[in-house]
Amino acid sequence: MPQEINIYCDESCHLEHDHQPVMLFGAVWCPKSEVINISSSIRDLKKKFNARGELKWIKVSPSRIKFYLEIIDYFFSNKSLNFRALVVEDKSKLDHSYFNQGSHDSFFYKMYFQLLRNIINDQQKYSIYLDMKDTRSQKKIDTLKGILCRNFHDFDLDLIERIQHVRSHESEILQITDFLLGAVSYRNRKLASNKAKLEVIKKICENAGTELNKTTPPWEEKFNIFVFSPRGSTCE
Repeated sequence: MPQEINIYCDESCHLEHDHQPVMLFGAVWCPKSEVINISSSIRDLKKKFNARGELKWIKVSPSRIKFYLEIIDYFFSNKSLNFRALVVEDKSKLDHSYFNQGSHDSFFYKMYFQLLRNIINDQQKYSIYLDMKDTRSQKKIDTLKGILCRNFHDFDLDLIERIQHVRSHESEILQITDFLLGAVSYRNRKLASNKAKLEVIKKICENAGTELNKTTPPWEEKFNIFVFSPRGSTCE
């Protein structure tokens, strides 16, 4: 019987005209059988450090630095948890009229597929959860479902059982995705004003054995990064 896997996805700086230089997609995945234990462990860490509310990158500050560093230790020590990020460098070079039928949305879904294709295999079954951000969330899910079904020839939903949105406060594992993707985003946007965030990034790099702005080997599962460099409509 195939193992059931849950994938928790998020994106950052994904809007076409948000004046951010990069665009990022991230996912944390684990066996469905481990979701309750992992969620409970994260809640226990929150209680230990009196860290109320959601685990979010935007909240990282010196006053809770021990909590964030212990979250990193927990992620890397838990063999059930894995992370993958896709980084799109220099959005200004994207030429949607040449490559994406004139549509930023088309490119957005291509990148989501690229994120997930290295995670999904035909020996397991998957449930995919996306962070609900706006009123377009349902359209995003319907479109992504169609793309995945066509590319994986999964028209009977034997491989991907469900794709649905979830609010981040309802899922500790989705919060881990936000946290790790935020670190990758901060590094790739070349920000350096928050010392606590820099300490967190240093800790992640030490555990992952890699920088957060470089492509890792494709077989790396624990902390995988792929950096995509747009080349415009003509080769440079």
